[in-house]
Amino acid sequence: TTRSFDAAQFHADFGDRHPEDRSRLFEAVSHTTDAGRVLYPGSYIDIAPSFHFDDVTYVDTDRRAARFFAQRDAVHEIVDRHRGTTGSSRTFHFAFHRHDFTTNLPIADESIDLLISLYAGFVSEYCTRYVGLGGHLVVNSSHGDAAMASIDPRWRLVAVVDRSGDRYRVGTERLDDHLIPKRGFPPTHAELHRLGRAIAYTRTAAAYLFRKVAR
Repeated sequence: TTRSFDAAQFHADFGDRHPEDRSRLFEAVSHTTDAGRVLYPGSYIDIAPSFHFDDVTYVDTDRRAARFFAQRDAVHEIVDRHRGTTGSSRTFHFAFHRHDFTTNLPIADESIDLLISLYAGFVSEYCTRYVGLGGHLVVNSSHGDAAMASIDPRWRLVAVVDRSGDRYRVGTERLDDHLIPKRGFPPTHAELHRLGRAIAYTRTAAAYLFRKVAR
């Protein structure tokens, strides 16, 4: 007998374990990027991007995430309820792939407008191919992926996301002051893989927004 699975309760429990509620982060980014198609590798069950973007593809290998997204009606209801609080009445679409994002995804190259990388490893290294020119990457420093994007010539830093309490603000002031390692020189690709963690910067931000400028 298959044990019942309450997707709504599972999501509520997930939210309780993540009090920083990323919905506000994605809301701030949505006002800046106006992205159409969004890709979120390593998402687990963080469906907050769908509260603010109309077409989001989630990718994770976790079996619990697969069970969660398999309850499409329940997930749709959660998203619809949250979108109602934002005043959005537009139709939306989401998809889930139980897949390792370091291998080929069933997604066309350069078909994505926004790539999300939060606490999931070197997402930018493996998934930049799916982002079209002019598209964006929102990434935090966890696991060193912000550092990886900063040394990738395909990406250019265009904004930073600062957090004050539960409020997020996207700004473009003094960008040159960011992503400067405290040790004085940028890490190499090999060093980032060896370390597998965040780099200490002289000035930090909650997240960084890059634009894809080259293939």
